[in-house]
Amino acid sequence: MSAECSSYLNADKVLVSGFSCPRTGGDARAVYCCGFQDVKYCCDDPHSFFPYEHSYMWWLSVGALVGLSIAAVVLFAFIITVCVLCYLFISTKPHSKLDTGLSLQMAVRLEGVQYAKQRHWMDSTNAIMKQIQSCMLHKASTKTSC
Repeated sequence: MSAECSSYLNADKVLVSGFSCPRTGGDARAVYCCGFQDVKYCCDDPHSFFPYEHSYMWWLSVGALVGLSIAAVVLFAFIITVCVLCYLFISTKPHSKLDTGLSLQMAVRLEGVQYAKQRHWMDSTNAIMKQIQSCMLHKASTKTSC
């Protein structure tokens, strides 16, 4: 199998005569005519011939670069906007502490104070227990509620 690459004008407007693929001394698998209207060569891919000039690809590259540049500017503007909004949100918070509804207290580590608190709690618990016991005794004897 072989393909014929027709003659063409290269980028310098010089006529290049047609040739047959595979070329003599070239790769035996390169049986297809590939390239562009102004640059042709032999290759092994049947879908590698593009019916326009090679310089057209350069314009596609420029278009891609312009598109990517615009996308980068939009992304940069978005990031700057988010940073400014975060700064404004943080800087406009009230400087006074908000009441959370919880009263936080530091733990007291003095043993005498801790002992006094425990002693007070035990005294209160004992007083309540005595009231319950007297009420139950009174209820059992009189059959009334406390």
